[in-house]
Amino acid sequence: MVQVTEKASARIRQILAKEGGGGLRLAVQGGGCSGLSYLFKLETKERASDHVFGSADAKVLIDAKSFVFLDGLTLDYKESLIQSGFVIDNPNAQKTCSCGTSFSTE
Repeated sequence: MVQVTEKASARIRQILAKEGGGGLRLAVQGGGCSGLSYLFKLETKERASDHVFGSADAKVLIDAKSFVFLDGLTLDYKESLIQSGFVIDNPNAQKTCSCGTSFSTE
């Protein structure tokens, strides 16, 4: 299960409205300081094997391989004077790099 906060849903709706619909793909790929890194990508449609979270107008799409590493996470969106962006709280991440863009499960 993946939890998408209301702030994250609102931001996803904003982005998808500009792009004409679809969903926000959240995936894991090899790389980064800690071994695995998060990947965000806009998709026009979901795949049959995707895990879909969020609401109909704010879909988060996760492929089966990535879901193993992302199950249980919370996706939020934060804005401040210095920085804005999606924030991931992943209980599967045992180690993270100092910038928070990569993690490992060991």
